Amino acid sequence: MASVKSFKQDGSTGSDVALNESVFDIEPNVGLVHQVTMALLNNKRQGNAETKVRKEVRGGGRKPFKQKGTGNARQGSTREPHMRGGGVVFGPHKRSYRTAVPLKMKRKALCCVLTDRVRSEQLCVLESLEIAETKTKPMVDLCEKLSPEGRDTLLVTAAIQESVVASGKNIDRLTVRTATDVNALDVLSARRVIVMQDALTVLENRLS
Repeated sequence: MASVKSFKQDGSTGSDVALNESVFDIEPNVGLVHQVTMALLNNKRQGNAETKVRKEVRGGGRKPFKQKGTGNARQGSTREPHMRGGGVVFGPHKRSYRTAVPLKMKRKALCCVLTDRVRSEQLCVLESLEIAETKTKPMVDLCEKLSPEGRDTLLVTAAIQESVVASGKNIDRLTVRTATDVNALDVLSARRVIVMQDALTVLENRLS
């Protein structure tokens, strides 16, 4: 049975925690993880790039110069694509990059990356986290104790805790997610995953 180490808020080691093998000990599927990850990255794209074609550019109603006698090639408008200030040929236009992915694939991909973090000993369980007021220092101390290498860290909580989210929002290498919202991209972006004890149950119920 798969198990991971548990820690207390002061950094001391607790007892090992048994994990659900159907979530944290499965056969990895690299192709599935890649497909889901690319879909999640596409869903983050805004697709707001926009250029104007010839008919959309303002001006160009008058012929720029007479047809003959100038020595130049004949031109009918200053808004031709090859003219300065003209329209753009085959330029980008607003579009949606959203990619639909079945829920089962998202869950399976998340199980794959969680399994990888367990096998590489980059996932641990935090027994409890008490932050009475919004302060960055307690979260910095927690990261230094549980992720001493200074790696990007993902903290998974059971529910939204305003004090935890507010205390960690100014730490660049820390990301806070709930057990119901965390996805494969969040885990892949972090080199150290810290799961709260109560969040572990929520996560296993969601994915098993």
